[in-house]
Amino acid sequence: MALRNIRTIGDEILTKKCKMVKEMTDKNKELVEDLLETMYEADGVGLAASQVGILKRIAVIDVTEDGSDPIVLVNPEILETEGEQTGYEGCLSVPNKSGKVTRPNRVRVKAWDKDFKPFKIEGEELLARALVHEIEHLDGQLYVDKVEGRLYDVEELQGDDDE
Repeated sequence: MALRNIRTIGDEILTKKCKMVKEMTDKNKELVEDLLETMYEADGVGLAASQVGILKRIAVIDVTEDGSDPIVLVNPEILETEGEQTGYEGCLSVPNKSGKVTRPNRVRVKAWDKDFKPFKIEGEELLARALVHEIEHLDGQLYVDKVEGRLYDVEELQGDDDE
């Protein structure tokens, strides 16, 4: 396992659509492990392969506080969404910034796991937000394009419970 460099806004690779993964090779398994290690080290809840410069449809998510429930998504596809939620969102590729984004409150996704076995996952609230956010990365989209209002420095929002 190795830490990877996280690409930041302005890097053209973040705007490119990722390619489908045809099989789970040793190299792809290593990428999954590196994505997890890099995400945890950066204190994130999700990381897509494109964010480390690899244009493959692979992303990882873990919304638990203790890092106990990593989700590996290979070739994820949103099947359905329901409701909506609006809240502040950040991104490891847009460091120290946050903005209000409206996302589905519930989402159902199909994907393949790290062993290349198909599965479906449903997420609500933070997990739904993370699933959509990471899948959008795989499609070359950044959350900053969906921000309602302006992008804030994270320090501006600390202690701001009114919004």
